[in-house]
Amino acid sequence: MEPWYRVATPRPEVREGRSFNPDEFAIALEQVLAGTAPKDYKDPIQFFNRTCFTRALREHAGMVLRRLSGKTENSAPVLTLVTQFGGGKTHTLTALYHLVEHAKTLAGHNGVNELVKSAGLSEIPKAKVAVFVGNAWDPREGRETPWIDLARQLAGDAGVAALGPASKTTPPGTETIGRVIEAAGGSALILCDEVLNFLNRHRGMAEGFHAFIQNLTVAMTGTTRGAAMISLPRSQVEMTDWDKDWQDKITKVVKRVAKDLIANDETEISEVVRRRLFEDLGPEKVRKAVAKTYADWCFERRAQLPPEWTAVDTATTDAKSRDFLRSRFEACYPFHPATLSVFQRKWQALPQYQQTRGTLAMLAQWISWAYRDAYQRARREPLITLGSAPLEVPEFRAVILGQLGESRLLSAIQTDLTDEHSHARALDVDTKGPLRDIHRRVGTTILFESSGGQGDKTAHLPELRFALGEPEIETTSIDNAAVAFESRGYFIRKVGHDGFRFGFKPTLKKVVSDKRASLDDDEVRKAGLMVVRKEFERGASLPFVTFPEDGTAIQDTPRLTLVILDPESEWRGNGPLRNTIAEWTKQRGKSPRLYHGSLIWCVRKPGRDLKDKIETWLAWKSVDKGLADGTLTGEFDRADRSEVGTKVREAEDIARDEVWASYRYVVLADNKEPDGLKVIDLGAGHASSSETLCGRVLTALKSQALLNESPGASYLERKWPQAFKESGAWPLVSLRQAFLNGSMERVIDPDSYLKAKIPEFVARGDFGLASGQQSGGGYTRLWFEELMPADEIAFDADVYLVLKAKAKALKTKPESPQTGDQPPIAEPEPITPTPAIPSPTVTGAKKTVHITGAIPPEIWNRLGTRLLPKLRSGSDLRLGLDFSVDLDAQQVAIFLTELRQVLQDLNLVQAIKIDVD
Repeated sequence: MEPWYRVATPRPEVREGRSFNPDEFAIALEQVLAGTAPKDYKDPIQFFNRTCFTRALREHAGMVLRRLSGKTENSAPVLTLVTQFGGGKTHTLTALYHLVEHAKTLAGHNGVNELVKSAGLSEIPKAKVAVFVGNAWDPREGRETPWIDLARQLAGDAGVAALGPASKTTPPGTETIGRVIEAAGGSALILCDEVLNFLNRHRGMAEGFHAFIQNLTVAMTGTTRGAAMISLPRSQVEMTDWDKDWQDKITKVVKRVAKDLIANDETEISEVVRRRLFEDLGPEKVRKAVAKTYADWCFERRAQLPPEWTAVDTATTDAKSRDFLRSRFEACYPFHPATLSVFQRKWQALPQYQQTRGTLAMLAQWISWAYRDAYQRARREPLITLGSAPLEVPEFRAVILGQLGESRLLSAIQTDLTDEHSHARALDVDTKGPLRDIHRRVGTTILFESSGGQGDKTAHLPELRFALGEPEIETTSIDNAAVAFESRGYFIRKVGHDGFRFGFKPTLKKVVSDKRASLDDDEVRKAGLMVVRKEFERGASLPFVTFPEDGTAIQDTPRLTLVILDPESEWRGNGPLRNTIAEWTKQRGKSPRLYHGSLIWCVRKPGRDLKDKIETWLAWKSVDKGLADGTLTGEFDRADRSEVGTKVREAEDIARDEVWASYRYVVLADNKEPDGLKVIDLGAGHASSSETLCGRVLTALKSQALLNESPGASYLERKWPQAFKESGAWPLVSLRQAFLNGSMERVIDPDSYLKAKIPEFVARGDFGLASGQQSGGGYTRLWFEELMPADEIAFDADVYLVLKAKAKALKTKPESPQTGDQPPIAEPEPITPTPAIPSPTVTGAKKTVHITGAIPPEIWNRLGTRLLPKLRSGSDLRLGLDFSVDLDAQQVAIFLTELRQVLQDLNLVQAIKIDVD
């Protein structure tokens, strides 16, 4: 489909922007009589060439012509034209004037001939015409009163003479008016326009004119070839109280014999507009193709569109229904039917709305700007839709506000639709192709559809879909744009389940925005930390550390621990944060971590989404508090006020959801990665999920075979290290570490798992447990296929999990004498020399051996493999501790916390005393 501006050609004055004043579309009837009006109005041929013969015009003119020809059936002697200001009254009066006054000139005009034929006449009847234009009439010599002026127009001096000398001060009676009509040849047409204007300007003549109108209606009733037409405005906004009183008086006088007529046919406004604004509508073939494409699109989606446009009579075939819909599009081309119909459907009830001349002036300016903009921006719209209204142009915007009679909408339009930083423009930044500017177009359509004078000031989704839908735009795109615009805009409200309303009163969203702008950064940060902490606490099955300032704040424990980083830390792949996590995973302050594989880091994605949601939540809370305590005042809809509590809850839920969506990266130690870190992207989550944030992390670890809740005996056997296969004994300290260094899948708490499972394995005979390795390959103690106490499980290098075959072999092998020390895997480094141990005297009495001295910390672990087995060969072995270490005063509190954690892991909290000097 070709764009409309390449097919239809506006008139030169429209293209050049010279038809923006409504007065240019208004007819001055007195100028037509004087021959000083523009040629389009004073020349009868040109006037009817540019006149649309609407049904209303044909009916009005036909009724008058039949009355003038002597046919009194289906006619009235006096007709009153009642419309809004600019509703086509003067155009109708001018048409009648030209028809009767220039009957011979118009005899060959096709449109006029059709009008006469439709009235049941063969020709235009002959009659004298008299015109009274109240806003132009002033008394002068020879025309001292309106009735003298009308008599002179009808019959010249003879007509004035028929009135008599008293006519200069006294209105004529019915018989006198009858003599004037006889002097005019027996057939007369009297046209009165702007009556109230005359009465207001010449209040001293008001009573006399009122009597004249009363007598005129009676006199016209007594004739068979006389008619009078009087125009009266419908809108009381244009009237003073004095005008209203006289309007009522005149209406009461004429209503006995008059027939009210509406001087404009709403259904044919498109033809009026097209004739007045376009000089060429382009090839008929193109227009029909566009109309068919749109009609087919609408018919296929008729269930989603307004029924008044697409309803199908059950007795009508689909083909006929499509044809009817296509005819409506074709009749309005290049306008979309909704663009023109909105002014009849909704705006005509507005008191200030100028139905004809106002619409023409507004559309002329609209077309002028849209025509130039379409060429400049290469727009592709096949029809002129409501969304294309150039509200960004101040002159056009002023016309719209004038027609609506609501200047307070200016700020709303600028804020939500037209300004450079308006909400519609912000939403349209990334729109392109057929959806370019879709939010601005939807917002503009909502303004037109919800700002009229109708009772239901609402733009419903079916109306928006019909007004903006086209073959390249689906209805869902329009729905989504409307919802997005309402969620962002300050002056648009949701009405019901599918309605929207644009108004001058700001919604509470604007107040919320103002509150957001005034929030303190520290307040937002504290609220953000609280929301994140509470969301991770909810149903947490792992211990966690929130927002550590450095590595020392994170304990070194074998149990899996979540570390939630501050919301201000963003995961960007490689960078300083990755280096920091890598360092804190390996080091705790200056000390290397024993259990670096137990740390699971949770990090936020880049962006300020979480901060935005927190700010919105705080702003809604502030609004709720302000409304409750009365500190927040302003004009707010009752519906807005009632929804504040709901909005607070929704904003909080959205903030919680954003925690799930933001904390999507999990980082943990993995020796297979170059820098020792593995990264898992959890994807976007949702707080309403049945799982918890902690459970979500664990699920992700399980899905990637990084976590096993309870490995069985066969799993341990499959993962048995090659280095320990020959000996068949796996030190428990090494086994525990294997759950944390990537050799095996992690378990949540290796200590608890092993202490719970090893007794089961030993009792079933899956494994044995041994301790105190001896030089001959045996062990001081071996448990296999027997019950064993859990407290025998110690995580040191001399306690072993033994393979089943090895355990069986050791159980059946006779015990060998204990001879000497069991050599460790490697020789220990030299120990500080101590005095030689004297050989005790061999007697039957027991001797106690005390071992004292200082040893280097780096060989402390080797004492368990060399010295302790020897000491256990005796009885009543007692070990003690005597450690001391110097620390900075600032580090003491953290050190003591961690030390107590270590002692707790070793079940030594009650046995060890800690003193600080």
